[in-house]
Amino acid sequence: MMNLEYSDEQQSDFARLMSHNILFDKLPIEVQKWAESLPWNQRRYVLSLCYILCASSPEKQAEFLDEYTADGLMAKMLEDIDTLQRIKQYLSCFRIKAALNESVLRGYIRQFYIHSAQDARCQPGQYLESALKLALSPKDKDNVFNYILGFELIKLMFQMSWLQQERLSRLQTNQDYFIKNYLKPIQHAHRVNGIIVPKDERVFFAKRDFYVQKPEIKPRTLIELVIATFTTSQVIACGFSLTRHSRAFEFDYDYIFNSNEPDSIFPWGSESMLG
Repeated sequence: MMNLEYSDEQQSDFARLMSHNILFDKLPIEVQKWAESLPWNQRRYVLSLCYILCASSPEKQAEFLDEYTADGLMAKMLEDIDTLQRIKQYLSCFRIKAALNESVLRGYIRQFYIHSAQDARCQPGQYLESALKLALSPKDKDNVFNYILGFELIKLMFQMSWLQQERLSRLQTNQDYFIKNYLKPIQHAHRVNGIIVPKDERVFFAKRDFYVQKPEIKPRTLIELVIATFTTSQVIACGFSLTRHSRAFEFDYDYIFNSNEPDSIFPWGSESMLG
């Protein structure tokens, strides 16, 4: 157990550090005032919490933050009726069935923390900062809304056949960007996880078999694939692009999923996507 007893001299040193510390100055004003108002015995508890949290793995940090902050964040999201309704409308346009009730939002907040923690394996210094910003700033709840929208769109693309993905790419204004940043990573994940395995892909007529194959992915595996393939910032950016401009993601359900519509066999997009 940690020793939480401090001498009067240590307490005085801490008070001086608090009043001149650059890191302390980065806190929101209301947090600074609250921390300065705490008696020493309560400051010890804050220090102990900071020590334990910073010494923990990103996964443990995510678990703690989920339990400690999710209720408050979820309440803020449920209060933002306009944004919640707008996200529901976007999902409806893409024929995505996702009931954004309290249970679903709570699950997404937890997933957001877990996804951020996994990103932190490459950028550990940025995880705790982004999580604290999310908890402290009311505006940052919008990141979770954008994350939900982006994640659901990427899940939809993961479940498309490569032919359906190609049709989707043809609708986009910037087709090269869309293929490079979304479809190629998804198709790579399909390959390496054995979901769609091209055989004789350079043989003209052999392409059709795997090209029209519908991916079969279990719900839990689908979530894991998206998390492993895209960072939280990429998922947020996907959702944000749509909330910023409704035509950022062109979508025509009947055209994409119409199995009866003939395609000129593998037009321009097939080679660029498969190569």
